[in-house]
Amino acid sequence: MSSSSREAILTVARRAAQMHGYNGLNFRDLAKEVGIKAASIYYYFPSKADLGAAVARRYWEDTKATLDAMRAETPDPRLCLRRYPEMFRRSLESGNRLCLCSFMSAEYEDLPEAVKREVRTFIDINVAWLDTVLSAIDQVSPQNTGRARAIFAAVSGAQLMARSRADIALFDEVIDNYYRTGLLG
Repeated sequence: MSSSSREAILTVARRAAQMHGYNGLNFRDLAKEVGIKAASIYYYFPSKADLGAAVARRYWEDTKATLDAMRAETPDPRLCLRRYPEMFRRSLESGNRLCLCSFMSAEYEDLPEAVKREVRTFIDINVAWLDTVLSAIDQVSPQNTGRARAIFAAVSGAQLMARSRADIALFDEVIDNYYRTGLLG
């Protein structure tokens, strides 16, 4: 087994989870799409919980890298905040998918503890990043956690609404309203 097989499994599992949540992680279906035997997935991921945790971990790691890169390339914190919804929009642009951890948050009570931990980490990373950006705008130490949580919830909610209608224009409209009302700067 190669590391490229592991990466292929994670890639396919991520897409499945963004469309169908944790329950979309079916080893037989994933193996078929990757082109391997279902038993081969167990070599890398001994259980569905292990796979779910690995997919969610990779998702928040990728998200953190994207957020860090956004901060580095966009020194103006107001512009950085304005760009934040882009990540959520990209999921919708990619087959009307949801943010993986937002989807899994909806399934939270049914998730194994290891997956719950990774989902919470995703949320914590987003809120901490937003808190830092908001503090840079306000020129104070990080203490905007309530507003950061509201922004995260609002942008996630806009994505949910748009997905339910398969209408990315609805996402844009809701986000534009957030700008006009001051939630996003």
